[in-house]
Amino acid sequence: MMALRLLLGFDYGTRQIGVAVGQVITGQARELCVLRAQNGVPDWQQVEALLREWQPDALVVGLPLNMDGSASEMSARAEKFARRLHGRFSLPVHTHDERLTTFEAKGQRMRQGHSGNYRDNPVDALAAALLLEGWLETHCNET
Repeated sequence: MMALRLLLGFDYGTRQIGVAVGQVITGQARELCVLRAQNGVPDWQQVEALLREWQPDALVVGLPLNMDGSASEMSARAEKFARRLHGRFSLPVHTHDERLTTFEAKGQRMRQGHSGNYRDNPVDALAAALLLEGWLETHCNET
């Protein structure tokens, strides 16, 4: 099995998709950007450009489960997005429970002194970084 080094994480949404980059060695991730989406469909050329630039070993897509752990309509859409990423780019794609990452990201933004206006200061990329760090924490000890 190829050793993982670099991953891209995606916080899937119907209007915006947050993107983060993470390293297996440090177990840390950071915000990259927010991609615009139309009804959950990104500009695939932008996604391809990110993959060309960062050359990740794998991708992680946040799975927005209900608080009781059951699947939601959004988690089904996120899984479809994950399958499309795999189908288009032939990279391993993992999903990760992202419950409360957006809530946590909003809290971090507030503590940093940003206003609650998420239109001007979206939290999607930060949420992607948090879910990617969660995936790294869960899976890096397995390799």
